[in-house]
Formats: sequence, structure tokens, C-alpha cells
Amino acid sequence: MLLGRASPGLCSRWLREGSTVFGMRVAMISGATRGIGHATAKLFWENGWQILNLARTELAEFSARNLLTDLALPRWEEDIAGKLGGALQGATQVCLVHNAGQALGGSVFDASVADLERSLQVNLLAPFRLTQLVKPYLHAGSSVLFLGSTLSEKAVANYSPYVISKHALIGLMRSTCQDLNGTGVHTACVCPGFVDTPLLRDRCDEATLQRISSWNTMGRLIQAEEIAQLLLFCAQNPAINGSVLHANLGQIER
Repeated sequence: MLLGRASPGLCSRWLREGSTVFGMRVAMISGATRGIGHATAKLFWENGWQILNLARTELAEFSARNLLTDLALPRWEEDIAGKLGGALQGATQVCLVHNAGQALGGSVFDASVADLERSLQVNLLAPFRLTQLVKPYLHAGSSVLFLGSTLSEKAVANYSPYVISKHALIGLMRSTCQDLNGTGVHTACVCPGFVDTPLLRDRCDEATLQRISSWNTMGRLIQAEEIAQLLLFCAQNPAINGSVLHANLGQIER
């Protein structure tokens, strides 16, 4: 079929509805209501993707659809399993972004088993199960992207639940890459340093933020929009497959 010249209004509508002449693109993002997840939803929407938010609270912007659940609960998937097919109906390209996370501290010797279990539930087991649920909708050209951390490949004291779960997340990404062999679906794990988000500002006073900003060679916090841009780049470039990408502004090693 030959395609004639589309009007500017029609092109605008295609972009806003997440549609192209080749089909419909859907970015399914866990935790899209705040921080990196919100910046990612905004950027993908501006680039013509439909947004599907998986979180405890609704995302009212970007014409998003919402699947509400709490990933910290062991049987969270019961809330969405029956709705997933309808939410992804018609999608020819899906970008699944495992953004939601749990940052709990404590050393190996004093962290509670409950804190480790909660970290593993949100940071590892939920992405594991969600990838399984979305697999039938991952057509060639789709991607599965994971939000890791600088602490996915190194450790600091007194943060063992987070470090352990984020190390394991890279293993999940790499295993997913191998198990998607031949499908045309690619994976990546983006590992940010300290990102300027409401969560970070809620936990740190201004003096602490200034100190954290000095821990990289650029002397500032990473912006959530910068991580969103990297996630969009990964979604659009299947050569980035099974890859770990560090985004930490040149972390100063100590």
C-alpha cells in the first residue's frame, strides 16, 4: 500500500495517541507517578508512545491508562492479570520499564529478614513475575528495561537489602536477554547514581544533598529527565541488548 502525505493534524494525532503507520507503541512503566518513572512517562508520551502505569496510585497525565496494585504484596499480580490483555490490546511494540523500587538500609548483621524480603519482592520478584505476564505481548522490536543502581555492581556499608536486590536485578536482566533469544526483543539495565527526585529530597537535608553532589566529577545531582532520555535511547536501539549502562556523572571512587 502506498501512503500519501499525511496532514500535520493527522501526524499530531498519531503522536498523541501513541500510533504510527506501523502500529501502536506502549510504554508500560511501573511506578510512573513520581521521580524517574514520571519523567520517563512524559518523555515517551512526547515521542508518540501510549503510557500504561503500574502503581499504587493513578497517573492522571499523558492520557495514561492505569493498572493499580502494590508490588510489595506477594500476590499483587492477581490485581492486574485479567486486565493486562485489554490494556495491551493492539500494541505492536511494548517497552516494559521496571522502574518501581524499594530502598531499605541495614547491614548484613542488623538488617531484618523482613526488610530483605520486602526489597527482594519489589526490586526483583515483581520484575521477574511482571516480565512473565507481559511476555505474550512482547513482539519483535519490543524491549524490557530495568532500573538498577550504582549499587548493582558495587556495595556500600549499611545498605545490604538494597545492594543484594539490585545485584540480582542485573542477573535477571541478563537471563531475560538470553531467554528472549530469537524473538527480536531486547533488554538493558540502566544504573543511575544519585538522582534528584522527591524521594531523595524527602530523605536528605540541603547539606546532605550538597555533599552527595560532590561525589561525582560534575558536582551535581543527576536529573530524572536524563535517565528518561537514556531509557528512551535503549528502547530505540536493539544493539543495546543484555547491556548494563551506568549513568552516574562520573562517580568519584573512594
